[in-house]
Amino acid sequence: MSRRGTVLFAAMCVIWGIPYLLIKVAVRDLSPAMLVFCRTGIGAIVLLPIAIARGDLAPLLARWRPLLAYTVVELAVPWVLLSTAEQKLPSSLTGLLVAAVPLVGFALAWGIGDRELLRRRNATGLLIGFVGVGALAGVDGAGADIGSVAIIGIVVVGYAAGPMILARALHDVPGLGVVTASLGLCAIGYAPLALLDAPDGVPSGRVIASVVTLGLVCTAFAFIVFFELIREIGPMRATIITYVNPAVAATLGVVFLHETLGVASMIGFALILAGSVLATSGPRRLQVSTPTPAVAEP
Repeated sequence: MSRRGTVLFAAMCVIWGIPYLLIKVAVRDLSPAMLVFCRTGIGAIVLLPIAIARGDLAPLLARWRPLLAYTVVELAVPWVLLSTAEQKLPSSLTGLLVAAVPLVGFALAWGIGDRELLRRRNATGLLIGFVGVGALAGVDGAGADIGSVAIIGIVVVGYAAGPMILARALHDVPGLGVVTASLGLCAIGYAPLALLDAPDGVPSGRVIASVVTLGLVCTAFAFIVFFELIREIGPMRATIITYVNPAVAATLGVVFLHETLGVASMIGFALILAGSVLATSGPRRLQVSTPTPAVAEP
């Protein structure tokens, strides 16, 4: 990997590892709907001029149905549920649970017909990975709100299903256009709910800083950097950041929010990581098992 590729890769590992921490801070004063509206609105405003200048939006007009489906499955539903869950769950546990996305993506693809993907190594990886998820949710997550843990399960399915829509219906349209349009649609959709859930007073400085950072750095800037990373090292190698982001999220939660991680969490994450690598390995590694930035990203 070139020096530029290494820098871009490291940047993405951090940029998409910090949203869990920022979301945890923001939901102290803001409703999940307001947070999603602010984040997507900021991201859309920043990316829109770039997408227009490049002509990336026009090709999407004929694909509005899959674009809308992708927006709902990958952004609108997961982001509001993720914020809702983090009102009760530690950001570190949330990040580690989301690490199961590659496993679920592989399982979904196999379930809809890609049966040739499942080799002995892949099946072993799925088993190991889901044992890791069980360790997180069933042991260290035992003292957490069970409803919130279940909500993260829905988030994981959404993050895994969104890229499948991209791969099947939007693979030949500009990626930046898809991201910009999805953020804009999401912001418009959440605007009424955000108004109804507007805070009574001005949020704290930490909350405002968290929201602005989520919108500018973790959304708009992140997508630009991610596309550059893909150009530099290719899409397959770029998806490896999915395995690193949860570790960054867990570390930040422990350091800045004084959250605790038990032995089960560390073992569970190690199992999820090993299982994800095994499940998605092979001569035809699954292209859609990793969430689209934010994408997948939180």
